[in-house]
Amino acid sequence: MTQHQRSWLGWIGLVIWRFLLCFCLILMILLCVLRFIPPPTSAFMLQSPYPVTQHWIDIAELPAHVPLAMVASEDQRFPQHWGVDFAAISQALQQFDNGGGLRGASTLSQQTAKNLLLWPGQSFLRKGIEAGLALSLEVIWGKKRILEVYLNLAEFGQGIYGVEAASQHYFAKSARYLTVNEAARLAVLLPSPRSRDPRQLTPYLRQRVAWVERQMRQLGSSYLNPILH
Repeated sequence: MTQHQRSWLGWIGLVIWRFLLCFCLILMILLCVLRFIPPPTSAFMLQSPYPVTQHWIDIAELPAHVPLAMVASEDQRFPQHWGVDFAAISQALQQFDNGGGLRGASTLSQQTAKNLLLWPGQSFLRKGIEAGLALSLEVIWGKKRILEVYLNLAEFGQGIYGVEAASQHYFAKSARYLTVNEAARLAVLLPSPRSRDPRQLTPYLRQRVAWVERQMRQLGSSYLNPILH
């Protein structure tokens, strides 16, 4: 390789490094801003093939069993981990090595990062970016803000985003007045929200709702108090 080629490659590397540095800086500034104001939209909303309905609601206005239902269903170690559950990742990778699909292991922090900034699908690239963003959210936002944004950005049906829009759509009332059972019914939509309806549960989903309610009782109504208060 000639001196000219080495200089050219060095210049390209410098440009790429500066671009990545500027991109990360802009991203961190964006996350700092969204720590205090509701996100006006999300990557998943922008990519939705359906008309989008979403109504922001502060987590302080929700009964404690609403966030508890989501944690019980999706990520019971949410108060303990730092955005990434390495034990769950190890289990998912083992399943992948055994011929299963690359699935599971996403914490609420990772799901929030994905819903806000990334794209659907399963790949090691997206999982890696998702994990890095989740760690950033833990540092910049903290648990309470992550949970609040998750509750407002998660998809609960075709174009229905957030628990407030979901509650109004399915139960004709604000999420402020959801019962424990209704919160559990919404929680079981999350793996496949576009094909499930909390008003028309299959036998499997009825069992899943009962399981979520048992998990909520075992965790206890005060489980999220250190985060919410």
